[in-house]
Amino acid sequence: MRRAASLPLPADEPAQRRDWHTLKSLFPYLWAYKGRVIFALLCLVAAKGANVTVPIVFKHLIDTLGLTTEQAYVVVPAALLLAYGVLRFSTALFTELREFVFVRVTQQAVRQITLQVFRHLHALSLRFHLERQTGGLTRDIERGTRSINTLIGYTLYSILPTLVEIGLVIGILLVQYDSIFALVTGVTLGAYIVFTVKVTNWRNALRRRANELDSAANARAIDSLLNFETVKYFNNEDFEAARYDEQLQKWIHAQTLNQQSLALLNLGQAVIIAVGVTVMMWQAAIRVAAGSMTIGDIVLVNAFMLQLSIPLHFLGMMYRELRQALTDIERMFGLLAVNEDVADAPDARELPPGPASVRFEAVRFAYDPRRPILHDVDFQVPAGATVAVVGHSGSGKSTLARLLYRFYDVQGGAIRVNGEDIRKLTQSSLRAAIGIVPQDTVLFNDTLYYNILYGRPEAGRAEVEAAAEAAQLGDFIARLPAGFDTRVGERGLKLSGGEKQRVAIARALLKDPAILIFDEATSALDSKTEKAIQAQLERAAAGRTALVIAHRLSTVMNADEIIVLDQGRIVERGTHAALLAHGEHYARMWALQQQEAERAEGSA
Repeated sequence: MRRAASLPLPADEPAQRRDWHTLKSLFPYLWAYKGRVIFALLCLVAAKGANVTVPIVFKHLIDTLGLTTEQAYVVVPAALLLAYGVLRFSTALFTELREFVFVRVTQQAVRQITLQVFRHLHALSLRFHLERQTGGLTRDIERGTRSINTLIGYTLYSILPTLVEIGLVIGILLVQYDSIFALVTGVTLGAYIVFTVKVTNWRNALRRRANELDSAANARAIDSLLNFETVKYFNNEDFEAARYDEQLQKWIHAQTLNQQSLALLNLGQAVIIAVGVTVMMWQAAIRVAAGSMTIGDIVLVNAFMLQLSIPLHFLGMMYRELRQALTDIERMFGLLAVNEDVADAPDARELPPGPASVRFEAVRFAYDPRRPILHDVDFQVPAGATVAVVGHSGSGKSTLARLLYRFYDVQGGAIRVNGEDIRKLTQSSLRAAIGIVPQDTVLFNDTLYYNILYGRPEAGRAEVEAAAEAAQLGDFIARLPAGFDTRVGERGLKLSGGEKQRVAIARALLKDPAILIFDEATSALDSKTEKAIQAQLERAAAGRTALVIAHRLSTVMNADEIIVLDQGRIVERGTHAALLAHGEHYARMWALQQQEAERAEGSA
C-alpha cells in the first residue's frame, strides 16, 4: 500500500518510458471521439498548409512587382492579391475551427478521467484512505486534470502544428530548391531544439532552487510575524531582520542566476536562428547572382526560417510545462493503478432483501500483522434480535462494525449474513442492508434536509419528514427559522452532539435497513441527552437485527445478549442480569461505572 502525500514515481523506469506510458494511457480517452480528433487534425494540416502557402504567394507578388510599372498592371492578377488575403484568413479560420471542434474532446476526456478516479477512490479500502492524506489526493487530481488541458493545449496547438509546418517547409525546399536549403533548415532547427532542451533542463534546477529559497524566506517572515510578541519580549527585532535578510540574499543570488540563465537561453536561441538565416541568405544571394533564384525566393526562404522560429521561441517554457504536465498526469493515473484491497468476487451474489441474521464465525483480524486485534471471535445476532458488544477501549469493538461493512476482509474465520459468507456477496447489496449510527456523526456542509435524505436519496419529502419525527427532530426543526433548509456547517459543527446524533438516527431510519449498527452512539453525550437518545435508539432497533457497540453499560441493559470483549477475545456472554450475577468482568465494569456516575452526580 502506498503512503505519503503524493504517489511515488517508479525509480527503476526511465522518464521517457514513463512519459510514453502516460500518453498511451491518455490516448483511449481522446480516441473515443475519433471523428472530432481526425477533423481537428485535418484542420491543423489545412491551417499550416495555408500558413506555408502565404510566403509562396508573397514571393510571386515580389517577383511580379519587380517588373516595370506598365507590365505590372498587366501581369499582376487581382486573383493573386485575393489569394494572399484568403490564405491569411484561412490560417486563422482553420486554427480556430480546430480549437472549436477539439475543445469538447479535451473537456470530455478530463470529465471521464476525473470521474473514473473519483469512483476508484471510493472503491478503495478504508486502509488506503486512513494512510493517505486527503489534501494530497485532491491536489493530485486537481493538478492531473489541469495538466491534461496543458498537455493537449501545447501539443495540439503549438508543438504538433510546428512539426507539421517544419515538415511542409522542408518538403517545399527539397522540391523547389537545392537540397542545401532543406539541410540548413533542418540542422538549424535541430540545433535550436537540442540547445533549448539542454539549457531548460539545467535551468529547471536553478528555478527550483530559487523557488525553494523564496518559500523559505516567506516562511521565515511569517513565522517571525506570527511570534510578534515573543520578538518584542526579547528585543530581537534586529536579529529577526538579519535572519530574514540572510535568506533574502540567498534568494537574490539564486534568482539572479535564474534570470542570467534565461538571458543565456534567449541569446543562444537568437544566435542559432541568426546563423541559420545568414547561411540561408548567403546561399540564396549566390543563386540570385547566378540567375537561378529571384528576389522573391530570398524573401521566401527568409520568411520560412523566421516563421518557424516564432513558435520555437517558446520551446523552453513549453518543454518545462509538458514535462510537469506528464508528471502530474502520471500521478493521477497512478491513483487508478492502486489495487482495491477489498473487491467483489467474480461470482459475487446479491443479498436478497428482507430480515437478516449475522454470524461472526471464529473471526481473526489485525490491522498490522504484528498486533492482532481479534482472536477467534464467535457469536450470532439472530434476525430481529439485539446483541451488544462491550469492553474497554482498544478491545476491538468498533473493528466488528468495520468488518461487517466489509471495509476490511477478515484474515481468519468468516462473517455470514443469512448463512452467506459476506465475501461472496456484492459489497453494494451488503451495505444496502446495513444502517449505522456512528460515534462521531459527520454531516455534509449542506441542509438538514439533504443530510437526512442522504440515507436514501430517492426518498420523497414526506418520508424524510417522517424519519425526522421518528428521531425526535420535529420540534427542533420547527423552531429553526429556515426549518429543513437550515445549513449545518462544515462536518455539522453548527449542531450540538445530541442534534447530530438525532440526524444520524433519522438518516438510518430513512434507509430502513435490515441490520442496524450503533457504534458508541451515545458515548460523547451528557447523561440527560444520552437517556433521550437511548430511547430513540431502542425504538429504531425494534423489529430489526441490531448490533450495539458500547462502552457505557447502561445503554445495553435491555439487549437480548451482551458480549464482553477483552483484548480481542470474548471473555463473557449473557444477559445483563446473568452477567451481573456471574460477578466477573462485566460486573466489575458495571460497578466501576456506577461509582463514576455517583461521583459525577455528587460533584454536580
